[in-house]
Amino acid sequence: MATMEPTAGREVVLPPLPYTVDDLLKFPDDGNRYELFNGSLLVSPAPTKLHQLAITQLLLILAEAAPPKVMPLSTVNLRVTDKDYYIPDFVVVTQESMHTDELMFSPEELLLAVEVVSPSTRMRDRVLKATAYAAAGIPVYWRIELGEGPTLYVYELNGDSYDPPTAYKAGTVANLTAPFPVSFDPANLEASRG
Repeated sequence: MATMEPTAGREVVLPPLPYTVDDLLKFPDDGNRYELFNGSLLVSPAPTKLHQLAITQLLLILAEAAPPKVMPLSTVNLRVTDKDYYIPDFVVVTQESMHTDELMFSPEELLLAVEVVSPSTRMRDRVLKATAYAAAGIPVYWRIELGEGPTLYVYELNGDSYDPPTAYKAGTVANLTAPFPVSFDPANLEASRG
């Protein structure tokens, strides 16, 4: 028997544009991800099972390879400006940035931002996030395309924009140096334990 997906049956009254991070803090906790790009609201549904599996597998891979002074984390709040706020699927931050009880990270604290592309976020992750993260000065951006095997796209900052990405397809080993040395086959992002 098929299960029905939940639907929201309530109405939310939004403040006038442009939105700010303070406005977002007043939004309901309804399972959606609310982000801001230049004051415009971006709404995404909760991640799918395969999306969550990829994030978990990446966490395991990077946690094993990470040097002592960095921390891999999933789903953090990133405040770039009062009108630019993102929730990357995955980040690597300095251990020093973890010694505060702040609700949000600043771009300077991120060594890596990662997005796992979903059908609902395809254009956002491929174009908007790459541009926004580069403008914020995040040194490395990884985009994971599950529908491509999966494929890992690695962007490295060059000035105020990223160089064209290097693609690592499933079945090949990505030997990476940033944010720290790590090697893995993108196919492992879909592999379940057991």
